[in-house]
Amino acid sequence: MENHGRGFGPRPESGGVPLDGVPGPRPPQPLPYEGVWRFTAAAVDASVPQARHAVRDLLFRQGVPVSDDLVHGLLLIVSELVTNAVKHAALLSPTLAVEVAVGAEWVRVSVEDNHPYRPTALETAHSETGGRGLLLVREVTLEAGGVCDVEHTASGGKVIWAALPLKPVRVG
Repeated sequence: MENHGRGFGPRPESGGVPLDGVPGPRPPQPLPYEGVWRFTAAAVDASVPQARHAVRDLLFRQGVPVSDDLVHGLLLIVSELVTNAVKHAALLSPTLAVEVAVGAEWVRVSVEDNHPYRPTALETAHSETGGRGLLLVREVTLEAGGVCDVEHTASGGKVIWAALPLKPVRVG
């Protein structure tokens, strides 16, 4: 798993004057848990629990301030998005990419594949046993106060993502 985060640390200074010569306040440094991590997996059923565990472990390892409810919601979203990629895109996309991006106030999970079909969250008949994954993703995301969407990629595939706000964990 690669970290494409911004954590480069403070800039060196010389004699109280910034080396870049620009006086004034510095932008705040990123929080220790901020960054972007991306990993690829085969478009097979075994990738669903692997992706879920990788995301869970990443959140805890980085110290992301997430409540249990938010973790459960994120992991449900990851499971549904990876399952959709495995079930519907594997023929044209034998690999998929999972990305986790964490900012100071939000966390975004996305799954990218190379299949051009752009799914929609359609209502399914009550007799259907499947087909509710994106509806579930949308509802979990909205309930958490987040947003989700599907976008085309430059390579002709798609990325489905959900961004949820990080809310302070209440103790007591």
